[in-house]
Amino acid sequence: MKPLSILFVIFCSLMLSAAISVTCLAHGVEGWAEKAEAWCVTAMYDDGEPMGYAAVEVTSPASDIAFQTGRTDGNGQFAFLPNTEGDWEVVVEDGMGHRLALDIPVSGDVDEEETAAPTVSTTRQNRPMGVVAGISVIFGLCGFFYGWKARRAPS
Repeated sequence: MKPLSILFVIFCSLMLSAAISVTCLAHGVEGWAEKAEAWCVTAMYDDGEPMGYAAVEVTSPASDIAFQTGRTDGNGQFAFLPNTEGDWEVVVEDGMGHRLALDIPVSGDVDEEETAAPTVSTTRQNRPMGVVAGISVIFGLCGFFYGWKARRAPS
């Protein structure tokens, strides 16, 4: 046999033995779903639209490192299961400058008051007033710059 064909046979036998050993060493997976007492956070914009697929970071009271990270679903909801008591911090950010921060007190006793998540709302002007204020600022700046340009223009 030629040396090239010998190398080819050796290569093929090595690949076959590697494939067999990988399938022998492989392991399966299993999983299940069960009902648990978790906290469900709902994040919405001030006009009622859900903050869908926004980034979420949950921080436990015992650590500054994120306990859990993820994204809200299309309805702006995210669930987590705390493992210790204390004040948990949940931060929801949509990547466009909107940020919601919630402090959730978790204790070992399940009271009627504790089952309702604390509601946080940012105090803002209503939308029409914000639009009017924004347009006023734009026109004011344009008027200032045009006035400055006209004053400096040679006669």
